[in-house]
Amino acid sequence: MNKTLTFTKAQQHFMVIGNPIAHSKSPEIHQVFAKQSGLDISYQRQYCPDNAESFYAVITAFFNGGGVGANVTVPFKQLAYDYCQTQGSLSEHAKVAGAVNTLLLKDEALYGDNTDGQGLVNHIESLGWPLNGARVAIIGAGGAARGVVLPLIQAGISTLTIANRTVSKAQVLVTELSAANSTINSHKLKSCATEELTGAFDLIINATSIGLSGNTLPLADDLSSHYVYDLMYGRALPFLQHFAQRGAQTSDGYGMLIAQAALSFERWTGQAVDVKSATVSLKAGAT
Repeated sequence: MNKTLTFTKAQQHFMVIGNPIAHSKSPEIHQVFAKQSGLDISYQRQYCPDNAESFYAVITAFFNGGGVGANVTVPFKQLAYDYCQTQGSLSEHAKVAGAVNTLLLKDEALYGDNTDGQGLVNHIESLGWPLNGARVAIIGAGGAARGVVLPLIQAGISTLTIANRTVSKAQVLVTELSAANSTINSHKLKSCATEELTGAFDLIINATSIGLSGNTLPLADDLSSHYVYDLMYGRALPFLQHFAQRGAQTSDGYGMLIAQAALSFERWTGQAVDVKSATVSLKAGAT
């Protein structure tokens, strides 16, 4: 990348890069943010072939051409992380997550951040669900789970158990996260198989995508929680239905989507977003 580039606020061009990408709601979300902030922006969906060479070519051309900021979605978050690790810099959240969802220029090089986890925390707090001192369980041991652990711990949760159908994957994730950050290491994460997750929690988070297929997780009969969150959104989710029938307060991940986007927008423009007002506008536009 041309090291002579500088961040210029007058050039308000943004994109989200992914494959597939036609379904992305990011352009609509960021246009609401821009209207709220009084900014004139262009935010485009950018399809990219699923290979490293194409991804690097697209982001290089975008920022060389005056692009201000880019969101990165599946399957390129790891590639964005690798690029920033070797040729730019990374936020602490991106380092721990091992993935980047937000790109911008900083000190004339690409800077990679990950706003997913803090977006989750911000949405949970906006719901009025208490995190300080909370007993939390996360189901799933993939990238989605990895990206939310540090922000949850920073929010003050007391215990965290990571459950996965293949328990060895949960064990590996706990080991890797503990080695990646001293705050996580001192928190003493636990791991178990999904069906062995039992007892009462304050918050359970589903970080798997199983609900999108209509399938269900192998949950223990005595597993309960006051609050239950599914990172997926866009359809009725069996995971949330299961716990709602048992009296839990539930939420899907649409609020997290908006909250993490707001953090990206603020990184790029310096403008804070009224997420509550933006959410009302977006829901009104969807009806």
